[in-house]
Amino acid sequence: MAGINNLGGQSGLSYVDQLKALQEEKKPNETTGKQDLKQEDFLSLLTKQLAQQDPFKPVGNDQMIAQMASFATVDGIGQMNSQFETLNTSMTSNQALQASTLVGRDVLVPGAAGMKQEDAGMAAMVKLPQAIDGLFVRIENEMGQLVSTFEVGAQPAGDNRIEWDGNDDNGNPLPGGKYRVKASGLMDGESREFEVSTYANVNSVLLGKGDGNVLLNLAGFESPVRLAEVLEVGNA
Repeated sequence: MAGINNLGGQSGLSYVDQLKALQEEKKPNETTGKQDLKQEDFLSLLTKQLAQQDPFKPVGNDQMIAQMASFATVDGIGQMNSQFETLNTSMTSNQALQASTLVGRDVLVPGAAGMKQEDAGMAAMVKLPQAIDGLFVRIENEMGQLVSTFEVGAQPAGDNRIEWDGNDDNGNPLPGGKYRVKASGLMDGESREFEVSTYANVNSVLLGKGDGNVLLNLAGFESPVRLAEVLEVGNA
């Protein structure tokens, strides 16, 4: 098939290659600004290509169908990308609306550090790979000092809720603030540390930076936590 004369003399190019060449010519510069290759450009190029073809070697039906299929594919992909962007925006907004109902509620998130309220205790969740005969809990303050220890006793495999009354080993109430919960026990004759998650109160909800994530601002947490990381929703 003969090429279009005004495409820099690039004869013999396929329809798709000529489209790419036209798109390169229409790239933005400092004076013209952004320009997009639209559907009218495809149709105009196809019309010119048919008008300037060699009459002794006209375009065959199979070539025409292949070029039209290429155009339909390119146009369809563009529309699909646009629809996915719209769907992603809608889903993110819907997640943010649903997450707004969590404001003022406690949520369980991964991490041993949690906030203890004044004149109150603190709860956490310990994940055990198998049942153990005795679970030991250590509480450290924000400075890393050990302030309380207690034994929970035998616990089954899976998630086990533990509660600390907020007092030190002498029964004295400790001030509110950030504390770290550590859990350990004997497993197969060896001392093991176990995964701990803590509860935190949701202060506010915000959207991610264009990545579709919904973030939660938690009391006592310096950085927001993704909604997808929440393991459990507690009471308000």
